[in-house]
Amino acid sequence: MTPDDPRLQPYRVDVVGFDAALAELRSVRDEVFVGEQGVPITLEHDALDPLCTHVLARLLDGSPVGTARLTPDRKIGRMAVRAAWRGRGIGDALLRALLDDARKRGWPAVRLNAQVGAIGFYARHGFQPEGERFMEAGIEHQAMVLAFTGPARIDSREAGIDASIGIIERARRALWIRSVALDPWLYDDGNVLQALRGFATRGGGQQVLVLLHEAGAPQQAHAPLLALAQRLPSIFVFRELQDPVDRNDPAAWIAGDGGGYYLRGLGERVQGEAEQDAPAKVRQLATRFDDAWQRSRPVSEYRALGL
Repeated sequence: MTPDDPRLQPYRVDVVGFDAALAELRSVRDEVFVGEQGVPITLEHDALDPLCTHVLARLLDGSPVGTARLTPDRKIGRMAVRAAWRGRGIGDALLRALLDDARKRGWPAVRLNAQVGAIGFYARHGFQPEGERFMEAGIEHQAMVLAFTGPARIDSREAGIDASIGIIERARRALWIRSVALDPWLYDDGNVLQALRGFATRGGGQQVLVLLHEAGAPQQAHAPLLALAQRLPSIFVFRELQDPVDRNDPAAWIAGDGGGYYLRGLGERVQGEAEQDAPAKVRQLATRFDDAWQRSRPVSEYRALGL
């Protein structure tokens, strides 16, 4: 993309009135749902629209590029971003705006019907599958729910990966990783590594502190996270637990200063809990992490890797 490419323009997301923004909302949704996905226009245009809260993403020149809505029965839907502007975080910004609105209303939870290809996107924001998949407008969907009170239970590798990516993407400057030996099922995953790379290269003094039970195992296994850290040695810092009290604690977690965490009581297992907006819990984990960090040793053997 060239410097004057319109896809590089900044954008903003606003809550808009349905009547005032009708043409902009329809232009995005008709292009995505009717034009790209073949949804009948009679299904796309429904009687709920005037009753919903709508958010609209516009470029600074006023061009509409994304939209979504929140229905009176507490469901998020009509999430659409024009093809040329996907991958820039517009969908995340639209979803966060609606979640913020739902929280302000004091709603305990929100639901949505996710197209199957978007399940991972919503899972990174804390949504959990609910029930069996189903067909809607000729497209396979999965009902999902996000409860604003209490953590979500993580029982599968996929859910753990999605939760971790959400934590990394929401983090501002700090990530804390505590692991037995850089669990390969999680930290070797290409999408997790991509999220960590994006965080580390964002600029602004980011740091990833990694506290390990067994520092030798990732090195012997040629863990790809070590290769990433070798290229970014000022961002990634590794230490190994030494105190018997710390080493006898099997807990593992990833937490970020954006308020998200994924905690596993038995660190080598997938099962655990996660939240994407729990700053008080993250502060507790960060304090617990820092206490063990002070008693740990720098992983000097990684210096041969340039770390």
